[in-house]
Amino acid sequence: MGNALRLLYGHCCKPSAAEQPDSVGHHGVTAATVGVSAMAHDLYNFEITSQVPEGLSKHVVSSKKAQANWYRKLSDAWRESKPPPKTPEEASRLVTETLKRHQKADVEGLLAFYGLPLPHTLVELNHGAPPPHPHHRVEGVKFELQTLPVDAKAVADGDTITVYVSTMDQRESACVPREVQVAAVQRSKARGDRNYTKADALHQQIIDAGYRVLMIQNEEVLARKYRIRLRGIDAKQELTNIVQGKCLRILIYTEDRYGRCVGDVYCNGIFVQEAMLKKGLAWHYTAYDKRPELEKWEKEARGKRVGLWASSNPEMPWEWRKDRREQR
Repeated sequence: MGNALRLLYGHCCKPSAAEQPDSVGHHGVTAATVGVSAMAHDLYNFEITSQVPEGLSKHVVSSKKAQANWYRKLSDAWRESKPPPKTPEEASRLVTETLKRHQKADVEGLLAFYGLPLPHTLVELNHGAPPPHPHHRVEGVKFELQTLPVDAKAVADGDTITVYVSTMDQRESACVPREVQVAAVQRSKARGDRNYTKADALHQQIIDAGYRVLMIQNEEVLARKYRIRLRGIDAKQELTNIVQGKCLRILIYTEDRYGRCVGDVYCNGIFVQEAMLKKGLAWHYTAYDKRPELEKWEKEARGKRVGLWASSNPEMPWEWRKDRREQR
């Protein structure tokens, strides 16, 4: 486990200056990947020194001797987990399962110390290929997109993602406008000649036509732009957390009045709308989507009082945006 913990700590423990904390645990870490790497660091340190972190005793009820016992068990569990936890949810499940016979106050205090989700907020999601379930039905699907990795800035608000699809994709390759193809070739030549003013002007022509040249793994890729409206929900921060840097599978059903493609989004086999509703981080748009499973997931999150529903009177995001537009 030493190697697994050392690698995770080295890769995750130091957030960039641009990272903003979502919520902060008593350990001084955010309720994101940093909390996982802080725990990895402390477990690695415990293997060397047999010392638990300073300050933990303020947040749990058991003695230092008992705490050492927890860290010994957690070190063994982390070593045996393949792969080791990488997300807050995975780390929280490992702690909860490993210490399930210990006092609830100790388990919750330890999780809060690292800014990790408490047991009652964890949700089970479907992974892998979408199963034959009502919310994965494909009736009415017009086409499917396989996107390039999504940038964090692509999530403008709680229901829209800007994605790009490579023009090498079979569906896209047949419909790239001639002027875009010519501009892409001329731009590449201009950059080779170090005529960056001309190259930038050509790229603007490409962008104006709904395309863009992206750098993917040190290679330039001509890609078509799509604005995706997530079918049936509204959220933002969790949407960014799920899709950032990932390639997406999107089932497109229709187009809305703003020119956005309305669809269901899948990321690494996870149905994105399901994940956000179950975590209480999205509203179900009942006016536009009557699927009972979306209603059920929102109701479950309300019952657990997680995410938005921790507030007694959460404001509907579309009403909040309307108030901002009208400067109320």
